[in-house]
Amino acid sequence: MSDRIVVSRLAVYAYHGVLAEEERLGQRFLISLSCSLDLAPAGRADDHGRSLDYASLAALAHAVATERRFRTLEGLAETIAAEALAAYPRIDAIRVRVEKPEVPIPLILDGVAVEITRTRGGSRGGSRGESRGRSRRG
Repeated sequence: MSDRIVVSRLAVYAYHGVLAEEERLGQRFLISLSCSLDLAPAGRADDHGRSLDYASLAALAHAVATERRFRTLEGLAETIAAEALAAYPRIDAIRVRVEKPEVPIPLILDGVAVEITRTRGGSRGGSRGESRGRSRRG
């Protein structure tokens, strides 16, 4: 499927990482989603009800990233992908990219990112297993 809906670089402030300072201070993360689905029915009918609600998709990613804590970017990306596939049956596949611009590495670099692709019913996607994150205590 070549049709896609893309949410680009949703900024969130969250508390992910392995260092104590990351849990205590938090930092900015950027999340991008690219969803593969058939957009022809929505386009032909000019009907948003036959598409995917971008705001709802962005809100799902924001909620996962801000209401839970993950030690790894991989865990955050996996959970976003699994929850999006579970919540939106129209999505055939999803690519999730999580960027960490202020990574605590003592080198000059723009940041790091993890990018995963999961498919509905695929061997690496679509699972509805338990979240790997844990709630952040306030």
